[in-house]
Amino acid sequence: MPHPATWLRVTEAGLYCDPGDFHIDPTRAVPRAVITHGHSDHARPDHGAVLATVETLAIMRARMGDDRAGAAQQAMAPGEGVMRNGVGIRLVPAGHVLGSAQVVLDWQGSRAVISGDYKRRPDPTCAPFQPVACDVFVTEATFALPVFRHPPVEQEVAKLLESLRLFPDRAHVIGVYSLGKCQRLIALLRRAGWERPIYLHGALMALCALYEELGVALGPLLPVPLSKRGAPPALAGEVVLAPPSAETTPWARRLAEPVVCAASGWMRVRQRAKARGIELPLIISDHADWDELLATCAEVEAPEVWVTHGREDALIHALSLRGVRGRALHLVGLGEEDEGEAEPVETAPA
Repeated sequence: MPHPATWLRVTEAGLYCDPGDFHIDPTRAVPRAVITHGHSDHARPDHGAVLATVETLAIMRARMGDDRAGAAQQAMAPGEGVMRNGVGIRLVPAGHVLGSAQVVLDWQGSRAVISGDYKRRPDPTCAPFQPVACDVFVTEATFALPVFRHPPVEQEVAKLLESLRLFPDRAHVIGVYSLGKCQRLIALLRRAGWERPIYLHGALMALCALYEELGVALGPLLPVPLSKRGAPPALAGEVVLAPPSAETTPWARRLAEPVVCAASGWMRVRQRAKARGIELPLIISDHADWDELLATCAEVEAPEVWVTHGREDALIHALSLRGVRGRALHLVGLGEEDEGEAEPVETAPA
C-alpha cells in the first residue's frame, strides 16, 4: 500500500495528486482543480476544470464571474464519489462556510483527507464537519496555539445584545468577512431573538442574497441608507455589518456614534483588537481552536498529519507528544482571507 507521500506532493501551484493529475486548492491557474471552499485564498480564478460542491461553484461564479470560475465545472454532493485515473475522490462537509468540503482521496488502499479550512462548532448556515479516518490528515493551523480557545458563540452574541441594550443611541458596526462570517453572525442573531432588520454594507449584499438563493434563511436585511453630507446620524440602536476595512472609513460617519465591533477568532488577542480600534471584540471564529485541532487529529486516527498553513510548529510539536508524526507543507498563499480580504469600500456621497 503506497504511502500518501508517494502520490501527493507540493508544487509551485500547491498540493498535487500525481496519479490523478489534479491540484487541491491551487494558488494559481491549473488544468484541473478540486476546490474545498469559496474563500479567495483557496478558490482562485481561471482553472481549466473545477470539481467542488454545488454551493462552492455558485460562490465562485458570484465572486469571479461565470467565465473565470472554471472552464468546465463539475458539481458533487456530499458523499458522492468519482474516479480520476484510479484515484477515488469524495467530498465530505468541513463545517467552515456554506459548501465547504474536505477532499477524501483513495488510491491503491491508501487514504488522504485534505480538510481545507474547518471548524467544529455548530453553524446554522452550513453542514457540520464530518471526521473521516485516514492515513494522512491534511489540516490548517490558523489558531494552533494554546491561547486560542474560543468561547461559546452564544456568549459572544449575548455580549453584543447587551451592548445594544446599554447603548440604544449608537449604531453597532461589526466587521465581518463577506463569505461565511457575515451570514453566520446574522443566523446567530436570529437564533438569539433579534428579529429587526440587519443593515448591510453594500459589499455584503450579493453573497447574502446568494445564501438565501441556496436555501439559507437570513431574515430581513437592508442596505445601509445613503445620506448626504450634514444629514443627522443614522441607525441608532441597530446592527450594521460591514467588511473590516470599512469600519474606520468615511462610510461609517453617516452612522450614529458607532460602536466599532469585530467578529473574529483574532479578537482573543487584545493587542490586535486595540490596534484596530475595536470597542467591542467578539470572539467568533470559523476555524477550529487549539483544543479542537488536537481533538480532530485524534478523531480521524491518522498516524501522520500534514499542516498547510498557520502555527505549524506548535501543532506539530503537540502532535509529536501524542505519537503522531507531523509535517509542515508551507503552502504559500493560504490563510490570506483570514487576515482580512480586501473588500470594495463605499464612500459617503457628497
